[in-house]
Amino acid sequence: MTSPNPSRNSILLLYLFAIVGISFAAIFVRWSTADAAVIAMYRLFLTNALMLPFVWKLRHELLCLDARQWLLLIGSGVMLGLHFLLWMGSLRLTSVASSTVILSLEPILVLAGSILLFRARVNRMMLVGMGIALAGSVAIGAGDFQVSGTALQGDVLSFLSAVAVAVHMLIGQFLRIGMSAFVYNFWVFLLAGCSLAVYNLVQGHPFGGYPASEWGIFLLLAIVPTLCGHYLFNWLLQHMNATTVSMGVLGEPVFASLLAWVLLKESLTTAQLLAGIVIIFGVWVFIRYDKAKPPAGSDESSGAEPDLAQPRRAGG
Repeated sequence: MTSPNPSRNSILLLYLFAIVGISFAAIFVRWSTADAAVIAMYRLFLTNALMLPFVWKLRHELLCLDARQWLLLIGSGVMLGLHFLLWMGSLRLTSVASSTVILSLEPILVLAGSILLFRARVNRMMLVGMGIALAGSVAIGAGDFQVSGTALQGDVLSFLSAVAVAVHMLIGQFLRIGMSAFVYNFWVFLLAGCSLAVYNLVQGHPFGGYPASEWGIFLLLAIVPTLCGHYLFNWLLQHMNATTVSMGVLGEPVFASLLAWVLLKESLTTAQLLAGIVIIFGVWVFIRYDKAKPPAGSDESSGAEPDLAQPRRAGG
């Protein structure tokens, strides 16, 4: 029996929830003393561990994939792993504000790819909304950018991570045609984790010996920004186009900067708070005038998603 499509308000609420979820990632990474690649690897592997109770139910769908799907899943997973590696590395070299602001270039990259690959249509008001949100993002980190030393290196890593996650999102937009969110997320997270495991082996990073506090941070990263953030964004690709979903990253500097101010004691000015309001308004304008739909041919009609993949369903 299929479940009814969620309402627009429910979609927007989940969208906001996902933005808040990914905003905690920078805080957790800053709390950890482990290498960035190790943090990212265990973040993904622990996410897969949390998804295991649903694997048996979808075992046939998880394995019945063709060669092209496997190839694209590998590409998406490697790009996601590369994104985590580069972005988490940037947080060790530059501030939360700078790193997340540069990452906000993602929607532009995804929009360009969507126009090229999916012939996505963009109206004037959508571009206005994106411009407003990007201007707010730059304002948040304006007083924080540096052009020398480790800060510049961190900013470059953040930009490269934006390119990697944009490719990941575009592949996800294509694969989510006929593939459930659970199957897509499970394999992408696992493949991303494995790619990081190979990197850690080559670099000689230790896989164990971390204190309980570090394992707690790894688990928090799996639950909050990954399951409640990235998983939801990938699920939302069923109801929003990739560019709209990626616009959520523009809200990350707002919440991440607020969290960094409260939890990390990083400075936050009145101008940056006002810029946050501008970002939220810009994202709202973009979504308000977005008439594009995700590619047809979805998995919604099959009703194959488990409850984890469809949080709109009632019951456990």
